[in-house]
Amino acid sequence: MLQLERHKYHKVRALARETDIPLYSQIAEALRRRIAAGELAPGDRLPPVRDLAREWGCTPGTVGRAYAELRREGLVVGHRGGGTRVAPSPLHAPAARWRWASLVNRAERFLLEALGAGHTPEEVQAALGIALARWQEASRPRPRAPRRAPRQDTLRFAGSHDLVVEQLAAHLQRQSIGLALEVQYLGSLGGLMALARGEADLAGAHLWDAATDAYNAPFVARVLPGRRVALLTLAHRRLGLLVAPGNPHGIRGLADLARPGLRFVNRQRGSGTRVWLDAHLRALGVEGAQIAGYEDEETTHLGVASAVAEGRADAGLGIQAAALAYGLDFAPLALERYDLVFPEEVWKTPACQALVEAIRSPAFRAAVEAVGGYETGETGEVRWVP
Repeated sequence: MLQLERHKYHKVRALARETDIPLYSQIAEALRRRIAAGELAPGDRLPPVRDLAREWGCTPGTVGRAYAELRREGLVVGHRGGGTRVAPSPLHAPAARWRWASLVNRAERFLLEALGAGHTPEEVQAALGIALARWQEASRPRPRAPRRAPRQDTLRFAGSHDLVVEQLAAHLQRQSIGLALEVQYLGSLGGLMALARGEADLAGAHLWDAATDAYNAPFVARVLPGRRVALLTLAHRRLGLLVAPGNPHGIRGLADLARPGLRFVNRQRGSGTRVWLDAHLRALGVEGAQIAGYEDEETTHLGVASAVAEGRADAGLGIQAAALAYGLDFAPLALERYDLVFPEEVWKTPACQALVEAIRSPAFRAAVEAVGGYETGETGEVRWVP
């Protein structure tokens, strides 16, 4: 078996300290580079997960996510009892799979180089968009007369991860209304704190208050005292337990998570999902220490779904849309309200009103419903605090 010495990763690990790229993606990139350079040949076995985890100073789960990413790209294959090996050469594998993996590899190499040169991810995305637009314009058979680009406003979003937020950002881009959403996932509480510090224009939250059985308003009043704030319902989403297809362990509720032999994957502290979970575990009299994997955290619902799909966990708490995205079974537990939170001074701006109009449009509702796991009956409705 080939050994991957620490110095092989020196350049990529140096970049890791300067970028926000997740560690599992950095590990995957280091392996891609070795495969592309021929240092890892078809059929070569990758190091055991625990060995590589020690090299990178991370958990085995992080390395497992890196290997899973390479498997999805078709660069490596898993063998029962034989570890993970580099996939056959393109001559013996589906050409489309390798062409796509090669494209992803080139794109990520460029991204790492650009980030290492001091550019931000936003600058890289903008540069690629401009380059692609230039190429498309040059490829037109009859070039149009140049015209001034429309002015674009940007609203800074901070808050809880949700697929509908991603749908909203994509919807704004498709509509070409001169408005963009700059998204940063910090968790529900983190989003409200960013709003209080003036580091965001709007927040996304789904914080359930056990004392009042209400969503978001009690937390907004505590984090933003004395400020008039609008809560706009983005959607209601189904929250539950994500389990493997067929639910082989028969997991139906939160109490099952404490059963011996089961492993759980959690959301990070400060996320609305974690707040909901901890409150309901307390009501059941279940301590986090009784649940294997309670300290293993993911920052997104898709991260939780990925952990279950890859076998790193038997169950995780997340939204139904994430289960659908990964082909998992879903045990429903609650219907959550996901609100966008706007201070009054932001709410009155033309950019904010353009965003509200887009959210209330039939096209956006249709896009949300197409994802699955959401209800849009109250989408676009507004409540005020106080």
